[in-house]
Amino acid sequence: MKSKLFYLFLFFCSNLSLFGQDTMTEFSFNEFLGYVKKYHPLVKQADLKLNEAQANLMQARGAFDPKIEVDFSEKQFKNNEYYSILNSSFKIPTWYGIELKAGFDNAEGIYLNPENTMPNSGLTSFGISVPIGQGLFINQRMADVRKAKIARNLNTAERNLQATEVIYEASVSYLNWKRSFEEVKLYENYLKNALLRYDGVSKLIEQGDKPAIDSVEAGIVVKTRRLNLEAAQLKLTKAKLELSNYLWLENNVPLELGDNLQPEKSLTRTIRETLQINELGNIDVENNPKIQALDAKINMLKVDRKLKSNALLPKLDLSYNYLSEPSYIDNYRFEDYKIGVNFSFPLFLRKERGSLKLADIKIQDSELGLQFERKNLENKIKAQQQEITSLQKQKEYNSKLVKDYTALLNAEDRLFEMGESSLFVINSRENSLVTSQINDIALENQYLNSIISLFKTLGNPN
Repeated sequence: MKSKLFYLFLFFCSNLSLFGQDTMTEFSFNEFLGYVKKYHPLVKQADLKLNEAQANLMQARGAFDPKIEVDFSEKQFKNNEYYSILNSSFKIPTWYGIELKAGFDNAEGIYLNPENTMPNSGLTSFGISVPIGQGLFINQRMADVRKAKIARNLNTAERNLQATEVIYEASVSYLNWKRSFEEVKLYENYLKNALLRYDGVSKLIEQGDKPAIDSVEAGIVVKTRRLNLEAAQLKLTKAKLELSNYLWLENNVPLELGDNLQPEKSLTRTIRETLQINELGNIDVENNPKIQALDAKINMLKVDRKLKSNALLPKLDLSYNYLSEPSYIDNYRFEDYKIGVNFSFPLFLRKERGSLKLADIKIQDSELGLQFERKNLENKIKAQQQEITSLQKQKEYNSKLVKDYTALLNAEDRLFEMGESSLFVINSRENSLVTSQINDIALENQYLNSIISLFKTLGNPN
């Protein structure tokens, strides 16, 4: 009878591996992230920020577009032409607030305002308008263009942050799927072992070689393994549905994870290459999109401050327009001109000084936030690097525990074969081995999560 027991438990021990023969197709982490980066709607939404920045810059540059203006008015009453007035112009704004202008005016009528009286052929004009005080070195149009250029860096940083968040959440879902899948495979194997043991014990009881109570002991293990497997399968189903949220094709067609797919087994070795990070190397936080976004916001505030500082200057605009009849345009008469002077200056400048003070406060507040965020990122990265190192050691320690528990179980099998052990002790050894293997899966999951958490902190989705 001892030979039968020995054969039974040799067969049992041969099935203690985590995974049995598997013909499923492996869905690699790199392939999964390829789908996420290329097709996920939220990543596409993040990419729109780049188009938005270009559109804002185009809109700001539109303030410097040449402009044609035509103003025509005419009044007829009781067969009398009271007046007919045409004012047309072509304006070219330039970068430093200087504006070039060419115009043609014509007016006629019996009730024409004397100031609108001009030669029958009309009057042409060529002129320039120059701001001497406010608006020469910076004005609203210049500020808008400068801020729009800076906003491209801001939108790029925000795009990277949003894309990184989506990739991070998708990676967490993949790791949850991997953990649940491995737990299901583990419990499936141990359920097979429990069923084999139960059948073997039942046969030994029928032959009178084992007491009947051993069938209860073996049956409890079977029920426990079925309970464990059912719970693990439920987790796997939820994990697969969660992962399917990140699987899309072109034209926003959603996909569902197939039952014939399994996660990447060698992910611990390949994840660093897939995410393109060196988790333990020296990392420059200045390349972090959070820092780049804050830098861009501060630079935009500095442009606003420069504009508000310019408002402390008096407003003095000078304009000169050379006038000529169209038929005498080649005969220069510099005594024919129209000039203008526009001057204004608030006596107390309380509004302007208050705006400048608020601009300084906003810049100071943002710079303090930048200093805090820079230090916070440095410490967070160091903490995550320490976590990765610690989890690597924990995985090594737990792997040794799995090896030791496996050795204990094999030794207990041999004792049972010699009649010096019991089914209860074997079950106890097996439970310890199962716990250590489950813990091994959990530690691997924590280790991989720590790496993708560092990826999220670094904020480089490309």
